[in-house]
Amino acid sequence: MSLDFTVNDVVHKTTAKFTHAFLPEAKKSFNLRAVNQPELDIHAIASKADVYNITTPPKIIEDGMKAGFELIYYLTAGGYKIKTPLFNMRMRIPGEYDGAENNLPSGVFPEARLQVSSTFRRYLRERVQILIDGKINNEGYIAEAVDESTGLSDDIATIGNVLTIRGYGLKIMSENALKPQAGVFFKPQTGIPVKASAIAVNEPRTLKLIVPKELAAGTEYTVYAVTQGSARGNGHLLKELREVVSDFTLTAQN
Repeated sequence: MSLDFTVNDVVHKTTAKFTHAFLPEAKKSFNLRAVNQPELDIHAIASKADVYNITTPPKIIEDGMKAGFELIYYLTAGGYKIKTPLFNMRMRIPGEYDGAENNLPSGVFPEARLQVSSTFRRYLRERVQILIDGKINNEGYIAEAVDESTGLSDDIATIGNVLTIRGYGLKIMSENALKPQAGVFFKPQTGIPVKASAIAVNEPRTLKLIVPKELAAGTEYTVYAVTQGSARGNGHLLKELREVVSDFTLTAQN
């Protein structure tokens, strides 16, 4: 598998804005975040071909990528080490053993170990130019959602287990009359949002909650927080509720 990076825009000019730091151990108040970067699926990636002067028709690119990733999927599961210009991947079986076992311990499963290739890291270092353009004007944002059961970010929500949401301006606050409308909700593409009933940690940068048992396994959900608290903190209540919505979806699983 080979990729040609000799497209016309050999220097990518990527716009980034300052956004409030969300990790508790952050030493400074802001991080940089690339803007205008929507989530792309394989179809959307293929449709970008003409932008980069790639003459292969998008349909052929899309079909090829689907077939290629499906092959990588099965080869990795079969124990092969995969090396590409973008990433290297292999299957890893966690745990320690004395050499006499016939089965994996209960609850232990193979994992995928993926690492960005040195070729792509060098490409980013040499060909990406960051243009800093002020601050993101937001009243709170969700930076990541970590499923504590699997350790995966912005991907899975294990039903009945802990989900850690990090960001800015997240603390759930409201007047008594608005409490039913405030909280953290999981919204499917169609249907009624489900509210998390238990929030163990409720802080401006961190929410820890139990993923509701009412979620349907295999369904994708957008996560959003509804609060009357000001994103600037200080315990100040706004006149109206505000929503902080994730720009990714989580797939519920048992």
